[in-house]
Amino acid sequence: MSDAYIVVLYYSRNGHVKQLAEEIAQGVESAGMEARLRTVPAVSTVCEAIEEDIPSTGDIYCTEQELANCSGLLIGSPTRFGNMAAPLKYFIDGTAGLWANGSLINKPAGVFTSTSSLHGGQESTLLSMMIPLLHHGMLLAGIPYSEPSLHKTTRGGTPYGASHVESDALSSDEITLCRAQGKRVAQLAAQLIGAQ
Repeated sequence: MSDAYIVVLYYSRNGHVKQLAEEIAQGVESAGMEARLRTVPAVSTVCEAIEEDIPSTGDIYCTEQELANCSGLLIGSPTRFGNMAAPLKYFIDGTAGLWANGSLINKPAGVFTSTSSLHGGQESTLLSMMIPLLHHGMLLAGIPYSEPSLHKTTRGGTPYGASHVESDALSSDEITLCRAQGKRVAQLAAQLIGAQ
């Protein structure tokens, strides 16, 4: 299992989704599995503009090869009118080769998001990110109600996946739910690896 890893792939405009990704990665690693924090480049409104292959700051961009070889995947995005942000959608739309090869079939996956208001489209955004994962044949893992923080959170956190209502910092419940989701996906990946 030393080669096993979970990709925590996100797009973050203002840093809130990145904070969620970092907490989710801690949950993955608490289960004894490597977490690889990866991001995607922004989408330019200027057709001739291109991004460098390596970002100047922050986490590195995800490669198709990393996705093909991962043991599990968690993807996160801020909400854009109740949907995932264009940069993450653009990246996922480019994974048809992985779909054709069946590279992600039967691997556990989860989703996470951040919104600027309590009713800003968290659950619809989470559902929008699940759809391509289902097309890839992945096994979706949300957060079960056995997690006490799911019952008492007054900001972010849903059974569909970790979430955050934007403020200066994540709430203790949001952190707990991020870590629980990361741990759950890592544990499921370990079980699936052990069953092979």
